[in-house]
Amino acid sequence: MAQATNYFAWQGRLVTPELGQRVIEVGCGIGNFTGMLLDREAVLAVDVDPACIERLQQRYSNRSNLHAFVCEPSSEAFAELARRRPDSCVCLNVLEHIQDDARALEAMATVLVPGGAIVLLVPAFQALYGPIDRNLAHCRRYSRSMLWRLVHRARLRIEKQHYVNAIGFIGWWMNAHILRREAQSDRQIRIFDRSIVPWMSRLEAIARPPFGQSLFAVLRKP
Repeated sequence: MAQATNYFAWQGRLVTPELGQRVIEVGCGIGNFTGMLLDREAVLAVDVDPACIERLQQRYSNRSNLHAFVCEPSSEAFAELARRRPDSCVCLNVLEHIQDDARALEAMATVLVPGGAIVLLVPAFQALYGPIDRNLAHCRRYSRSMLWRLVHRARLRIEKQHYVNAIGFIGWWMNAHILRREAQSDRQIRIFDRSIVPWMSRLEAIARPPFGQSLFAVLRKP
C-alpha cells in the first residue's frame, strides 16, 4: 500500500485534525504516515520491528522532533513514554495485529495526559475476514460493539465513530469469498487509489456510509 498516495492523503485528512502536539504513533512501520505528523512539537514513533525503526530514523534523520522506540504498547518501555506528556495517540491498521488488543488500548490510554485522544483505524466486519487477512496476520476485524467493549474497559469515551471506504468493503468481500485472493495485487491497489479514492473520499466526507472496509474512531481520555 506504500504506493497508494491518495489513500494515505485521505487518512491524513481524517486523522491529523484529531491529534495534538505531542503524538505517539503506534505501529509506525517505516514511516509512511509519520511524515504527516512531523509538523507537531513531538512525534514518538513506536514499532516492534527494529528494522522498521532503523529505516524510519534514516528516512527522517534531520527531524529533531521525531523520537523512535522499539517496543509494544504492553511493555515497560512504552509505559515510560508517559514522562514525555503525550496528548494524543494514533494507531492505524495496527490494533488488529495485537493478540491482547484490550491490554494494548489500555496501555495507550494510560500514557496520555487527561483529555488526550486516541485515534484508531481498524478493519471492519468479521464477515470480510479472508485469506488476505490471514496472510497479513490479522487476529480479527471489528464491529462497533466490539470496539465499544474495548473502549469501556479502557475507561475511555467515544467521541467519533464511523465506517470508512464503502467501495473497499465490496472489493474486500469479493477478494475474500469469491476470488479467494491471498494478497491484493498491485493493479488493484493502483486502480483503487487513482480512480476510486479521489471521488469516494469527497463523497464520504459529506455523507458517512452505513458500512465500510474500515472503522474510524476518536476516543477521549477523561
